[in-house]
Amino acid sequence: MSRHLTLRSAVLTAAATGAMLVPAAAAVASDGSSAPIAAASATPSPKEEKETKEAEAAEKEKEAAAEKAKIAEKEAAAEKSGKLPRGGVAAGEAPAGDTGITTLAGSVTGALLLAGAGTFVLRRRSAERHDG
Repeated sequence: MSRHLTLRSAVLTAAATGAMLVPAAAAVASDGSSAPIAAASATPSPKEEKETKEAEAAEKEKEAAAEKAKIAEKEAAAEKSGKLPRGGVAAGEAPAGDTGITTLAGSVTGALLLAGAGTFVLRRRSAERHDG
């Protein structure tokens, strides 16, 4: 096999592998939150930090209270209707979050299959040249 074809196949294989793995890496690296990252231009004073932490704690308490109220409403409605939820999501459990492992595993499998197919094609072409 000539150097030109070997280089071309190596570049094509690397490009195809990169095209498959980059989206998977982005999916795994992303945590799903769309909260903007604050610019760290100036260091806040201890007083500002304390106020910020207190405000965050108060916000979390409000969210927890709202969630408890929502659950209490659902339970009251279920008792009135006579139908009580039985375990799982109906009882208020949150479904398991997606970790992105499936995406990563699929991309790696695809890359390996592509590499294997490329190797098979290159060996077959090489064998045909030597036989002919």
